[in-house]
Amino acid sequence: MADEGFTHPRLAAIYDALEPDRSDLDAYVRMVEEFGARQVLDVGCGTGVFALLLAGRGVEVVGVDPALASLDVARGKPGSERVRWIHGDARELPALRADLVTMTANVAQQIVGADAWRETLRGAYAALRPGGRLVFETRDPARRAWEEWNREASYAVTDLPGAGVVERWVEVTSVEGQLVSFRWTYVFASDGRTLTSDSTLRFRDRAEVEAELDARGFVVEEVRDAPDRPGKELVFVARRP
Repeated sequence: MADEGFTHPRLAAIYDALEPDRSDLDAYVRMVEEFGARQVLDVGCGTGVFALLLAGRGVEVVGVDPALASLDVARGKPGSERVRWIHGDARELPALRADLVTMTANVAQQIVGADAWRETLRGAYAALRPGGRLVFETRDPARRAWEEWNREASYAVTDLPGAGVVERWVEVTSVEGQLVSFRWTYVFASDGRTLTSDSTLRFRDRAEVEAELDARGFVVEEVRDAPDRPGKELVFVARRP
Protein backbone atom coordinates (compact mmCIF):
# COMPACT_ATOMS: atom_id res chain seq x y z
CA MET A 1 0.00 0.00 0.00
CA ALA A 2 1.31 3.43 -0.92
CA ASP A 3 1.04 6.14 1.73
CA GLU A 4 -1.27 9.13 1.65
CA GLY A 5 1.39 11.42 0.18
CA PHE A 6 0.92 9.51 -3.07
CA THR A 7 -2.67 8.29 -2.83
CA HIS A 8 -4.47 11.44 -1.67
CA PRO A 9 -5.30 13.56 -4.73
CA ARG A 10 -4.55 16.86 -2.99
CA LEU A 11 -1.14 15.69 -1.79
CA ALA A 12 -0.24 13.94 -5.04
CA ALA A 13 -1.02 17.15 -6.93
CA ILE A 14 1.60 19.13 -4.98
CA TYR A 15 4.28 16.43 -4.70
CA ASP A 16 6.41 17.64 -7.61
CA ALA A 17 6.23 21.28 -6.54
CA LEU A 18 7.39 20.35 -3.03
CA GLU A 19 10.21 18.15 -4.36
CA PRO A 20 11.52 20.16 -7.34
CA ASP A 21 15.13 18.99 -7.09
CA ARG A 22 15.28 15.55 -8.72
CA SER A 23 19.01 15.53 -9.37
CA ASP A 24 18.94 12.10 -7.69
CA LEU A 25 17.62 10.79 -11.01
CA ASP A 26 20.72 11.88 -12.94
CA ALA A 27 22.61 8.74 -11.89
CA TYR A 28 19.76 6.56 -13.18
CA VAL A 29 19.73 8.38 -16.52
CA ARG A 30 23.46 7.74 -16.80
CA MET A 31 22.92 4.03 -16.07
CA VAL A 32 20.27 3.82 -18.78
CA GLU A 33 22.91 5.18 -21.16
CA GLU A 34 25.70 3.02 -19.69
CA PHE A 35 23.73 -0.20 -20.17
CA GLY A 36 22.29 0.82 -23.53
CA ALA A 37 18.76 0.26 -22.23
CA ARG A 38 16.03 0.93 -24.79
CA GLN A 39 13.15 -0.57 -22.81
CA VAL A 40 12.79 0.39 -19.14
CA LEU A 41 10.30 -0.65 -16.47
CA ASP A 42 10.06 1.98 -13.74
CA VAL A 43 8.62 0.35 -10.62
CA GLY A 44 7.02 2.85 -8.25
CA CYS A 45 6.96 5.52 -10.94
CA GLY A 46 4.87 7.91 -8.83
CA THR A 47 4.06 11.13 -10.66
CA GLY A 48 6.12 9.98 -13.63
CA VAL A 49 9.11 12.33 -13.42
CA PHE A 50 11.72 9.69 -14.30
CA ALA A 51 9.54 7.83 -16.80
CA LEU A 52 8.81 11.01 -18.73
CA LEU A 53 12.45 12.05 -18.58
CA LEU A 54 13.43 8.79 -20.28
CA ALA A 55 10.54 8.89 -22.76
CA GLY A 56 11.70 12.33 -23.83
CA ARG A 57 15.04 10.74 -24.72
CA GLY A 58 13.39 8.15 -26.93
CA VAL A 59 13.39 5.28 -24.43
CA GLU A 60 10.37 2.95 -24.37
CA VAL A 61 9.07 3.14 -20.80
CA VAL A 62 6.50 1.29 -18.72
CA GLY A 63 5.65 2.98 -15.42
CA VAL A 64 3.88 1.00 -12.70
CA ASP A 65 2.59 2.35 -9.37
CA PRO A 66 -0.08 1.32 -6.83
CA ALA A 67 -1.10 4.95 -6.16
CA LEU A 68 -3.80 5.93 -8.62
CA ALA A 69 -3.71 9.62 -7.62
CA SER A 70 -0.02 9.81 -8.52
CA LEU A 71 -0.64 8.05 -11.83
CA ASP A 72 -3.40 10.54 -12.59
CA VAL A 73 -0.85 13.35 -12.12
CA ALA A 74 1.60 11.53 -14.40
CA ARG A 75 -1.03 10.98 -17.10
CA GLY A 76 -1.84 14.68 -17.08
CA LYS A 77 1.70 15.78 -17.93
CA PRO A 78 2.96 16.71 -21.42
CA GLY A 79 4.33 13.68 -23.25
CA SER A 80 2.51 11.20 -21.01
CA GLU A 81 1.15 9.39 -24.07
CA ARG A 82 4.67 8.12 -24.74
CA VAL A 83 4.67 6.05 -21.53
CA ARG A 84 2.64 2.93 -20.79
CA TRP A 85 1.16 3.49 -17.34
CA ILE A 86 0.05 0.54 -15.19
CA HIS A 87 -1.89 0.82 -11.94
CA GLY A 88 -0.44 -1.91 -9.73
CA ASP A 89 2.94 -3.21 -8.66
CA ALA A 90 5.74 -5.45 -9.89
CA ARG A 91 4.10 -8.60 -8.54
CA GLU A 92 1.49 -8.66 -11.32
CA LEU A 93 2.75 -7.40 -14.65
CA PRO A 94 1.99 -8.18 -18.28
CA ALA A 95 4.65 -9.97 -20.30
CA LEU A 96 7.64 -7.65 -20.77
CA ARG A 97 11.21 -7.90 -22.00
CA ALA A 98 12.84 -4.88 -20.41
CA ASP A 99 16.52 -4.06 -20.64
CA LEU A 100 16.39 -2.33 -17.27
CA VAL A 101 14.09 -2.30 -14.24
CA THR A 102 14.45 0.66 -11.88
CA MET A 103 13.28 1.49 -8.37
CA THR A 104 14.38 5.04 -7.63
CA ALA A 105 14.35 7.06 -4.40
CA ASN A 106 12.52 5.29 -1.52
CA VAL A 107 10.66 2.73 -3.62
CA ALA A 108 12.64 -0.36 -2.57
CA GLN A 109 12.49 0.58 1.11
CA GLN A 110 8.75 1.24 0.97
CA ILE A 111 8.21 -2.45 0.18
CA VAL A 112 8.44 -3.47 3.81
CA GLY A 113 6.88 -6.95 3.90
CA ALA A 114 9.22 -9.90 3.38
CA ASP A 115 6.84 -11.69 1.00
CA ALA A 116 6.05 -8.49 -0.92
CA TRP A 117 9.78 -7.80 -1.34
CA ARG A 118 10.49 -11.31 -2.62
CA GLU A 119 7.55 -11.14 -5.03
CA THR A 120 8.70 -7.74 -6.26
CA LEU A 121 12.13 -9.14 -7.04
CA ARG A 122 10.53 -12.12 -8.79
CA GLY A 123 8.38 -9.75 -10.83
CA ALA A 124 11.38 -7.66 -11.80
CA TYR A 125 13.29 -10.79 -12.82
CA ALA A 126 10.39 -11.99 -14.98
CA ALA A 127 10.08 -8.57 -16.64
CA LEU A 128 13.73 -8.54 -17.72
CA ARG A 129 15.18 -10.06 -20.83
CA PRO A 130 18.18 -12.35 -20.22
CA GLY A 131 21.14 -10.04 -19.58
CA GLY A 132 18.87 -7.22 -18.40
CA ARG A 133 19.49 -5.44 -15.12
CA LEU A 134 17.65 -4.33 -12.01
CA VAL A 135 18.93 -1.16 -10.30
CA PHE A 136 17.68 0.36 -7.07
CA GLU A 137 18.91 2.24 -4.05
CA THR A 138 18.47 1.86 -0.31
CA ARG A 139 19.80 3.95 2.56
CA ASP A 140 22.70 2.44 4.48
CA PRO A 141 21.16 1.59 7.87
CA ALA A 142 24.50 2.22 9.57
CA ARG A 143 24.07 5.95 8.86
CA ARG A 144 20.78 6.08 10.85
CA ALA A 145 19.26 8.74 8.59
CA TRP A 146 16.00 8.78 10.57
CA GLU A 147 17.72 10.51 13.48
CA GLU A 148 17.63 13.71 11.41
CA TRP A 149 13.91 13.44 10.58
CA ASN A 150 12.27 15.93 12.91
CA ARG A 151 10.12 19.04 12.78
CA GLU A 152 12.97 21.43 13.53
CA ALA A 153 15.08 20.20 10.61
CA SER A 154 12.25 19.73 8.12
CA TYR A 155 9.78 22.57 8.75
CA ALA A 156 9.11 24.62 5.63
CA VAL A 157 6.52 27.03 4.30
CA THR A 158 6.05 27.04 0.52
CA ASP A 159 3.77 29.14 -1.68
CA LEU A 160 2.63 26.77 -4.43
CA PRO A 161 0.94 27.84 -7.67
CA GLY A 162 -2.68 26.75 -7.57
CA ALA A 163 -2.46 25.48 -3.99
CA GLY A 164 -1.39 28.53 -2.01
CA VAL A 165 0.79 28.51 1.08
CA VAL A 166 1.54 25.06 2.53
CA GLU A 167 3.34 24.33 5.78
CA ARG A 168 4.94 20.91 6.16
CA TRP A 169 7.21 18.94 8.45
CA VAL A 170 8.14 15.35 9.29
CA GLU A 171 8.43 13.50 12.60
CA VAL A 172 9.49 9.92 13.34
CA THR A 173 6.69 7.98 15.03
CA SER A 174 8.44 4.67 15.77
CA VAL A 175 11.63 2.69 15.23
CA GLU A 176 11.29 -1.08 15.51
CA GLY A 177 14.26 -3.06 14.26
CA GLN A 178 14.61 -2.40 10.54
CA LEU A 179 11.28 -0.56 10.35
CA VAL A 180 11.22 3.22 10.69
CA SER A 181 7.81 4.92 10.64
CA PHE A 182 7.29 8.65 10.22
CA ARG A 183 4.53 11.16 9.56
CA TRP A 184 4.49 14.13 7.22
CA THR A 185 2.05 16.90 8.16
CA TYR A 186 0.71 19.41 5.63
CA VAL A 187 -1.27 22.53 6.55
CA PHE A 188 -3.05 24.38 3.74
CA ALA A 189 -3.46 28.09 4.46
CA SER A 190 -6.18 28.46 1.82
CA ASP A 191 -8.76 26.58 3.88
CA GLY A 192 -6.91 25.67 7.08
CA ARG A 193 -7.07 21.95 6.35
CA THR A 194 -4.42 19.67 7.78
CA LEU A 195 -3.50 16.42 6.03
CA THR A 196 -1.04 13.79 7.20
CA SER A 197 0.85 11.04 5.41
CA ASP A 198 2.20 8.06 7.36
CA SER A 199 5.08 6.06 5.91
CA THR A 200 7.26 3.14 6.91
CA LEU A 201 10.63 2.27 5.40
CA ARG A 202 12.62 -0.94 5.89
CA PHE A 203 16.35 -0.39 6.32
CA ARG A 204 17.86 -3.63 4.97
CA ASP A 205 21.60 -4.13 5.23
CA ARG A 206 23.77 -4.93 2.23
CA ALA A 207 24.24 -8.62 3.02
CA GLU A 208 20.49 -9.19 3.33
CA VAL A 209 19.74 -7.46 0.02
CA GLU A 210 22.45 -9.39 -1.79
CA ALA A 211 21.18 -12.68 -0.36
CA GLU A 212 17.61 -11.94 -1.51
CA LEU A 213 18.78 -11.01 -4.99
CA ASP A 214 20.83 -14.20 -5.21
CA ALA A 215 17.88 -16.28 -4.03
CA ARG A 216 15.69 -14.80 -6.78
CA GLY A 217 18.25 -15.72 -9.48
CA PHE A 218 20.03 -12.39 -9.91
CA VAL A 219 23.77 -11.91 -10.16
CA VAL A 220 24.85 -8.87 -8.15
CA GLU A 221 27.31 -7.09 -10.45
CA GLU A 222 28.20 -4.28 -8.08
CA VAL A 223 27.03 -2.04 -5.28
CA ARG A 224 27.64 1.63 -6.01
CA ASP A 225 27.57 4.82 -4.01
CA ALA A 226 24.77 7.32 -4.64
CA PRO A 227 26.33 10.45 -6.20
CA ASP A 228 23.72 12.75 -4.65
CA ARG A 229 24.18 11.24 -1.17
CA PRO A 230 27.77 10.01 -1.01
CA GLY A 231 28.40 7.53 1.78
CA LYS A 232 24.73 7.39 2.73
CA GLU A 233 23.12 5.02 0.23
CA LEU A 234 23.76 1.72 -1.50
CA VAL A 235 22.90 1.42 -5.19
CA PHE A 236 22.51 -2.20 -6.29
CA VAL A 237 23.12 -3.31 -9.86
CA ALA A 238 21.84 -6.88 -10.40
CA ARG A 239 21.71 -8.80 -13.67
CA ARG A 240 19.38 -11.53 -14.90
CA PRO A 241 21.79 -14.15 -16.35
